[in-house]
Amino acid sequence: MKNWNILGKSTNTIDEIIEVLFNNRGIIDKELFLHPKNPINLTPKDVGINSRELKRAFQRVQKAIDGKESIVVYMDYDADGITAGAVLWEALHELGAHVMPYVPHRVDEGYGLSKKGIDRVQKEFDPSLIITVDHGITAASQVAYAKKHGIDVVVTDHHVKQQRDPHCPLIHTTDLAGVGVSWFLANMLLTKNKEKARDLLALVAIGTIADMVPLVGANRSLVVYGMKELKTTKRLGIGALFKSAGIIQDAITTSDVSHILAPRINAMGRLEHALDALRLLCTKNAARAASLAQVLQVTNSERQQLTIDTTLHAVKLYKDSKNIPNILVISDASYNQGVIGLVAGKLVETYYRPTIVIAQGEIISKALVRSIRGFDVISFLRNHSSLLVDVGGHPMAAGFTIETKNIRKFTKEVESAAKKDIKDALLVRSIAIDVEIPLTAVRLSLYERIADFAPFGLGNPEPVFATKNVIVESIRLIGAKQNHLKLKLSSFDAVGFGMGELYGKIKQGMTVDIAYTIDMNQWNGNTSLQMKLRDIKLVTS
Repeated sequence: MKNWNILGKSTNTIDEIIEVLFNNRGIIDKELFLHPKNPINLTPKDVGINSRELKRAFQRVQKAIDGKESIVVYMDYDADGITAGAVLWEALHELGAHVMPYVPHRVDEGYGLSKKGIDRVQKEFDPSLIITVDHGITAASQVAYAKKHGIDVVVTDHHVKQQRDPHCPLIHTTDLAGVGVSWFLANMLLTKNKEKARDLLALVAIGTIADMVPLVGANRSLVVYGMKELKTTKRLGIGALFKSAGIIQDAITTSDVSHILAPRINAMGRLEHALDALRLLCTKNAARAASLAQVLQVTNSERQQLTIDTTLHAVKLYKDSKNIPNILVISDASYNQGVIGLVAGKLVETYYRPTIVIAQGEIISKALVRSIRGFDVISFLRNHSSLLVDVGGHPMAAGFTIETKNIRKFTKEVESAAKKDIKDALLVRSIAIDVEIPLTAVRLSLYERIADFAPFGLGNPEPVFATKNVIVESIRLIGAKQNHLKLKLSSFDAVGFGMGELYGKIKQGMTVDIAYTIDMNQWNGNTSLQMKLRDIKLVTS
């Protein structure tokens, strides 16, 4: 059970409920929210990009296209970075540019632009221009290194800036995902080919959803129109990915993207080399697409098992601990760099603490960090950066490099600081509930109005409701592992995924308070409303 934070005043009419949903999300222009602007028409101001810098970058890239210069699109190896790289590489290729993609290896080269990576692309492609996608804003010294070797750099990125910007044209905003920034440049370049720009929105939807940026404003435009493209795309790689993952294309949801597609793309960069994920997205060969989709499927299964094994190892460290620190710092030489971010996320779910997981190396170690609501982890880490080689990221997720000899000292320092910086109130797991409503309000007309708010994600969560004093008419376990609940609550069907441990505590005839979302259940050709439970509280007299 969680603390319930009910945001709106209780009501029972549909119009009032919808008004509460708008207010809770801070939506002022309701018409624009419900009918977002076509991304093709987004302006630099709409997305927080500096127009002067954008013009500088555009002119340098256009010059390289016209002059048939050797261009390298240097991308990150996660789903946002791979889709961002695919977008810009395809746009440049469509325009006749002499362009090659480059994906660094997570272990050999590490995140972002590196001197080793610059040396490699110079040897392989001899570029006069490198365009970074989904990284580069913190790479001032690396950009200087490239320039020293006769290579210009254009940075496209969305990560938080440091004190010193790279001395090169920058297309930067924290309002978009990396793929959104990349597409913004691509759309500008594709002035005479908007059909191609629209086609690329399918990739933009995947990367934007995968990177968990707020799905409001320009991101909402990109995802709404991008999901339409995904549902009709003829891209062979995406089609093969749908088939291998068992996704029905015209029924795909943002949840399918975040929980099924994105993990498969991410798995390659985590365990192998992300180049095959890029090849899958861009291939025009059906047999190649099917083969690569299978590679992603197998690699993702390996990633899942490795994540489970590593998480179990990490959890044992705190199993018998009575005093769990306000921030968790866990390190081990056996940890694979590719899954430590996922493990950190699992530990946040388990202990609800900001978590740092470090894959120890002999001399240098890599760490990934996941935070909790209300705690800006990147600002916290930068306050302790004297012990770090480098650090970057977002308020909710970050990464850093550290000399292995400094891990113990760093751990003591951040654990001590967290006692002061992380208040106890932040460490209490809570659930945000939009509004309390009676069950009589749960009907098809409300469900249809809620559907207008989709796609859901960070910044625009699926509406959660609370109803109190509901009678449990029946309860049973379902699922292959019998770990889910199926209930009849005051004549309404409800399902509680992962709530199997409550079976036996909740009995027929009991009165409960419930937090839930409203869903449409489809089974054997029949459709009916059901509640997907987020939490259940027993009502005590």
